[in-house]
Amino acid sequence: MFSRGPLMAGAATVALYLAAAVSPAVAETASLSPTPPPSVVDALQRDLGLTAEQAVTRLATEARAVTTESNLSRTLGGKYAGAWLNADASQLIVATSDAATTDAIRAQGAQPVVVSRTLEELTALKERLDQAPEQAKAGASLWYVDLPTNSVVVQAAQQAAGDALIAAAGVNNDAVRVAVTSEQPRPFIDIIGGSPYYIGSSRCSVGFSVTRGGTPGFVTAGHCGRAGYTTTNPTGTFQGSSFPGNDYAWVAAPGNTPRPWVRSSGGNVVVRGSAQAVVGSSICRSGSTTGWRCGVIQQHNATVTYPQGTVSGLTRTSACAEPGDSGGSFISGSQAQGVTSGGSGNCRTGGTTYHQPVNEILSAYRLTLTVG
Repeated sequence: MFSRGPLMAGAATVALYLAAAVSPAVAETASLSPTPPPSVVDALQRDLGLTAEQAVTRLATEARAVTTESNLSRTLGGKYAGAWLNADASQLIVATSDAATTDAIRAQGAQPVVVSRTLEELTALKERLDQAPEQAKAGASLWYVDLPTNSVVVQAAQQAAGDALIAAAGVNNDAVRVAVTSEQPRPFIDIIGGSPYYIGSSRCSVGFSVTRGGTPGFVTAGHCGRAGYTTTNPTGTFQGSSFPGNDYAWVAAPGNTPRPWVRSSGGNVVVRGSAQAVVGSSICRSGSTTGWRCGVIQQHNATVTYPQGTVSGLTRTSACAEPGDSGGSFISGSQAQGVTSGGSGNCRTGGTTYHQPVNEILSAYRLTLTVG
């Protein structure tokens, strides 16, 4: 839907990516393509204001960060307090509750920061909020572990509503703070778009091609349909759906051919795997209303309150989306990340979008992701 064509990375740019990204450890962990898809580079330039060289360098840094974060989370164990990339994604920052572990972090090329709470402790606080009464959760837009501030953040339209959720959960407000926001997440559905499937007169977007046994199909958002609902374009049937609580579903579409592709503004991006990207990484999404849009991963494991109820375990991003994009693909580099759940704002003035991580969907329904 965009008039701007793909920007082809020049020889120097490709050489930079090969030198920076293709190490055996990274390639084995994330199954990286040797060069970034031109459509990803083009979209990162448009949406993040990068040059082609900056986009390629960023993708290489993000690929290394996945391996480093995985290694250090194992090394630090219970002292690990999370990892994130800085604003321009040039440095991986790793938090620890033990100053004695900072040398081990530096040895991996990361910048250490000593904090008072571990990731396990912060996650436990966030889970207490998840378990609060629904009435208390209704006044908050979302809540999540905010790694850079080593705290849990509750976003709400009014301070009192956020405070009420914290009180109902019985958590220590020294570690949980309220951020007043106008953001009102909602599921994206029911507007005309680009690469759709239909549930009666409603429209959503295909996430990723999958198979279960010999049956092809696709994953999508749970709020798009319940088990037993039928779809057209492609023709299929919802085999399982969870919403609220989660926001995922899978549709069996026998007679169709699953492809390892995500549509972008410059052609198809090939899906190589589903390694979860680190907070701060760039991410792009594809949907039937607004097409191909990119942003940055802001938080993993966020809990969001929609009008229909609370959904937990979502990833929050700065990529924009609009109604009809629901269920569509989120991808970082060549790695599938999740399916569009909902958000706030739009692609004219900017917005925030949440996705349901794809690996949880694959596990819940015993599905196999179609990869190239």
